[in-house]
Amino acid sequence: MRTYLAIFLIAFLPEITSGQEPASKQRVAASQVVEQVRAYRIKNEDRIVRELTDFLAMPNVASDTPNIQKNAARLVEMLEARGIETHLLPIAGRGPVVFGKLVTPEAKRTVIFYAHYDGQPVDAAAWTDGKPFEPTLRDAAIEAGGKRISFQDNAVNQPAVYQDDWRIYARSSSDDKSPIVAMLVALDALRAQHIPLGVNLKVIFEGEEEAGSTNLQRTLALHKNLLGADLLITGDGPVHPSGRPLIFFGNRGDIGLDVTVYGPVRALHSGHYGNWAPNPAMELSRLLAAMKDEDGRVRIDGYYDDVVPLSALEKEWLAKMPDNDMELQRELGIAKPEGGGKKLVELLTLPSLNIRGLNSAYVGEHAQNIVPDKAEASIDARLVKGEDPRKKFEQIVGFVRKQGYFVVDHEPALEERRSHASIAKIIDEGGYRASRTAMDLPVSKAMIQLVQDAAGGKAVIAPGLGGSVPMYIFEDLGMPWIGVPIVNYDNHQHSSDENLRLGHLWSGMELYGAILADLDW
Repeated sequence: MRTYLAIFLIAFLPEITSGQEPASKQRVAASQVVEQVRAYRIKNEDRIVRELTDFLAMPNVASDTPNIQKNAARLVEMLEARGIETHLLPIAGRGPVVFGKLVTPEAKRTVIFYAHYDGQPVDAAAWTDGKPFEPTLRDAAIEAGGKRISFQDNAVNQPAVYQDDWRIYARSSSDDKSPIVAMLVALDALRAQHIPLGVNLKVIFEGEEEAGSTNLQRTLALHKNLLGADLLITGDGPVHPSGRPLIFFGNRGDIGLDVTVYGPVRALHSGHYGNWAPNPAMELSRLLAAMKDEDGRVRIDGYYDDVVPLSALEKEWLAKMPDNDMELQRELGIAKPEGGGKKLVELLTLPSLNIRGLNSAYVGEHAQNIVPDKAEASIDARLVKGEDPRKKFEQIVGFVRKQGYFVVDHEPALEERRSHASIAKIIDEGGYRASRTAMDLPVSKAMIQLVQDAAGGKAVIAPGLGGSVPMYIFEDLGMPWIGVPIVNYDNHQHSSDENLRLGHLWSGMELYGAILADLDW
């Protein structure tokens, strides 16, 4: 009910939903836009937080079709309340792509804002509060001793006040529901303050990014007539670890694969059969350890051969990025990073290989004295510009074969187990390639200047981000794209206790407001 009340107010307050003024009207400087959006936010923090927390309370795992479709329906309400023409682009058995369009009279350019409304799967037991979809508020990060506090209410003549360091804990609080709300609130603020948009605005909100975006390209191809634009902006990802605002021009691709190796057909007593029955956990450990050297460099043949080097301009911007590796080491308890002495920002320009999970028999209080029957590893590899996902998969499979494994894509039959001493079942979980926008394009230069103006010259400009977003789809459409993330870097993205620092949400609204009002090239 709180959300419906908020949407009702948004829809019917004249100061918010008055017709969009022509783009040709005198533009307001980015620094002034920031001040005006801030003034609006200070008066409306209760409404903003309520809209966000009600959205976060909706479970949004991509495979949970009924709930993910409810999320899409809520997005339609949120968009239409702002006067945005909205369409659902259906995907069978999944959440639809939510498309919206807002025309600005006399605007020369059209910008698409992309984000995803699905979130990573959750293990409620791993969350401090045990309820990933019941947003909670803390006065600081949990790691800093943050205590639970109540959400604020407006009092008579006194708007609710939320401190910058307070944090909202919930799945998708940072990845990606808060950038969606930040963009919509920025639009509210511009209208309330009578600041005209400088661009036509379109939005694409995806409901299965965390499941690999397997249907996005096909779905958008069916609706190409909707996608005409000059630039796409993605709100996915965190700001720089220094806490400073960030814009980026590239992201890595991603593939996933599952590797299972086998021992006896059933788990055996380790006293009676140990030293005789092959132990798949030990075999898998050796296989995985052989993939990388002591500095973390991948030993797989050809792994770095297809990397497209950074341009001179990209190298120049990379060199200007803050070096906060030592602070990160202290914070994360890392005595010696991988990389052979290279900085984190340099390593993010290279392909990676990561073991994201291991499983074999039992540990801790459930440990049993057995030789396991199998061991399984889940692996992801991040790709950079120039690399093909299928070729990367084959490189990894080829390495496993070179170690003497008989590779299959199915559960091995008994006769196969009798015939081959080492068997690995490898399942290709798919993925997509990396993408990069040239930093010397007029739109790239304009965005850098605008963001610096809005951020008081403190923004970090990055050639690329380490994470993966399916921007290659828009690259294939001939559309440049730029990443403008707003959430805190320590947000526990993809893990338990995901959170959003409110100060980052506030500054993100200001940045998005400046972009909507002043981006021009």
